[in-house]
Amino acid sequence: MNGPALQERPSASASWRIALPHTAAAVPVARALVRTALSEVKHTADSDTAELLTAELVANAVEHTAGDAPIELVVELLPTGCQVEVHDTDPEPPGSLTKPVTEEPDPWQEHGRGLLLIRALSSSCGHRPTESGKAVWFRLPVVPPQWHPAG
Repeated sequence: MNGPALQERPSASASWRIALPHTAAAVPVARALVRTALSEVKHTADSDTAELLTAELVANAVEHTAGDAPIELVVELLPTGCQVEVHDTDPEPPGSLTKPVTEEPDPWQEHGRGLLLIRALSSSCGHRPTESGKAVWFRLPVVPPQWHPAG
């Protein structure tokens, strides 16, 4: 075969799981793990969006759960895209993640947009109960390769 080989999407899933501290320091660690996971396997989900949404999920878990139990981050890469989950010890569902928003967030407040971003930028999102609390997740699809003509 002459020329470069085409990079194929992974045919099987790959996953990473890590316990994060229940502090704001967990946010950049989570972003770095998602970035590394997507780049290591040359996955074609949008890394910037995955990092942003992961940061929102981790920040929400730190802010809205009591105690100091670790938060767990799970990143799963599939041929069709990626799924990121954040596990915490609070069994309560996250605000308006899957419910229609009835009022706009106050533009002068620093809070109140994270779940809106997750709903708007992911292909799907949700939450599910776990043995020790809940998992909140989002999915991003594979981004088709763009044609860049030689110039």
